[in-house]
Formats: sequence, C-alpha cells, structure tokens
Amino acid sequence: MTQNKNHYVIIMAGGIGSRFWPVSKKSFPKQFIDILGTGESLIKQTFNRFTHLVPEENIFIVTNKDYAELVQEHIPQIKTSRIILEPSAKNTAPCIALANLHIKSINPEATILVAPSDHLILSEIKFIQTAKVAISFAESNPSLLTLGIKPTRPDTGYGYIQFNKTELQDGIYKVKTFTEKPTLDIAISFLESKEFLWNAGIFVWSLKSISNSIEQHLPEIHQLFAELDVNAPNYHVELEKSYAQCPSISIDYGIMEKDDFVCVLPSEFGWSDLGTWKSLWDVSDKDPYQNALIGKNTHAFDSKNSLVFNDTDKLVVISGVDNLVVVESQNVLLVINNEKEQEVKTVVGAIKDQYKGKYD
Repeated sequence: MTQNKNHYVIIMAGGIGSRFWPVSKKSFPKQFIDILGTGESLIKQTFNRFTHLVPEENIFIVTNKDYAELVQEHIPQIKTSRIILEPSAKNTAPCIALANLHIKSINPEATILVAPSDHLILSEIKFIQTAKVAISFAESNPSLLTLGIKPTRPDTGYGYIQFNKTELQDGIYKVKTFTEKPTLDIAISFLESKEFLWNAGIFVWSLKSISNSIEQHLPEIHQLFAELDVNAPNYHVELEKSYAQCPSISIDYGIMEKDDFVCVLPSEFGWSDLGTWKSLWDVSDKDPYQNALIGKNTHAFDSKNSLVFNDTDKLVVISGVDNLVVVESQNVLLVINNEKEQEVKTVVGAIKDQYKGKYD
C-alpha cells in the first residue's frame, strides 16, 4: 500500500502512568509494560499500529531523555533521529511544539496525527479508517481536529467534548466546549444529551495550522522554539535552556480550549486510555465470575469482580473476595478496592513522601 510521504505521526511517550503503580514506576513507566499480557508493550503496539497509516520513517516518538534506551529496546527498528528527547516533563504543549520543530526541518507541508503511547485500541482497522478521514480533512482545512469517542457510560474519569449538531463534512463537527472530569450527575446528563464525546487526546492537524495556533495562543512557547535549530551543533544545549524557561501546559488547555476552529470526529474503535487498574479490568478477558487474571501463576477461588496482576514468578491466589485489585510486583504488593482505584495516585504520593522515593 502506498503511503503519503506528507503524513506524519507524533507518539507522546514521556508520561509516568502513576495510577498503574506499583508496576508502572518512574524508572519503567506504563508505556513500556506489557500491561495486557499480550507479549508486547503498549508503546510497541502503538508504533506498530501507525506503520499501517504513515511511512515508518515518518513516525516520531517524543519521550523523556531518561527513556531513550527503553524506546530503542522496545522499538529497535526506529532511527535515533526519530526519537526526540525532552530534557524534562513540561506537559503536552511543549512536547508537541518540539516535535513540530523536528518535522518542519524535514517537511513544512506535513499533516500530523498526535497520539499517546499508552492507550488501548481494540479495532485497529476502524482506527486506521477513522485516522485517514481525519487526516484528509486536516489537509484541506485550517482546523485543529480531535478524535472524540462515543461514550458508553457516564464515566467521571474522562474529559468530555461537546459538539454542534450541524455536520461540516465526513462526519466531522465543530466543537462547542471542553469539560474536564465531571461529577457523576453531570456525566449522566452529558450522555442523555447525545452532544458529548470522550476526549481521547488524539489530534490531527497540518503543521501550519498547529504552528499558527501555538504562535497565537502560546507565544512564549512559540518564541522559545522558534530560536532553536535542530541541525545546529549546540542544539541540545539550547534545548535545555529553552525547556528550563518553558511553561508546563497541556495542549488541551493551552490551545484546544481557546482556538476558534476546533473540530471533532465522533469515533468508535474500542478505545480506552488504560488510565487505571479498573480500566484494565474493564477491557480484560474474564473468567465466569468476572475475575481478570493477568500474568502467570494467578488463581481465583470463590471470588468475583476482581483483578489480579502478577509481574513476578510468585504464586498469587485470591479466595473469598469481591471487587478487589491485587497487584504483585517485584518489591510491592498492592491490594485496593476496585471502586477506589482512582485513589492510587494519592497513595503513590503518600508512599513517595514516606519512603523518600524508594518505591516510585
């Protein structure tokens, strides 16, 4: 299949994924873990998916400088010039601006899809079909396009996108509002209105459109990166200086919520951001009693609605329990109520403070 050489993908792979603690840690974050038990890490699955959409050499991975070797280990075929290293974590807007700089040095006419490295997509064929529609629209419209997921439940852990009911073209609509994680009552009303979608954090735009928007809405970031030359001998030194001055801000808050021409393509391709242990339970194969057992030597007796994840050679057995998450890692055992899994981040913070970073 011939692929368009003007089409590019940016994979954002700098996050830590603290809600998947204790398996996901700062030194070995979620995107490098075989969290689904398939034999492939999430970042490897994501990279492979995009080889069906754009030329392999047009896939860039942006990650923290500490994860350079991990990226090469998991994706050995990628050229080092396609691994963009951030000096520090500054959220998604600087990450995208930096990747834009690298792509612009190669092809100013690029149309780009931006996606996280650690999401689950069950129907890759539908995803590729959807992505092609989005890229075609972005090529011919000066818009910023995001993929919105048709919600299946009133989930309070996702951001929501409200859209106008008047179709622009190809099933694409203009965005009205963005709402961060709502209360349950509000989430229920969103579903009932049929005007809201989950925000998947997957974006499509031309390089020119996103560059213009960054210049307009985030002039400080624009100026910091405009002074960088990726081919200059002192590039890495200057990048360190720019990142030290760069504000930490998300592309959603910095750009998408402010721009005048933001559009959304309602999508269905079996998406999950795999943000929590419960979300992993949701998408995992289960036994007749709704237990998900991931990893070797995991067993459940007289138990239901539980997740067991074993990252060790130990035998892990649950018996007579309901609605638990049990995670066995090399030096930490986590047991938490399945309905309280959003609190893992708070737990990690407390452990980090008490043990001075020993277990983070």
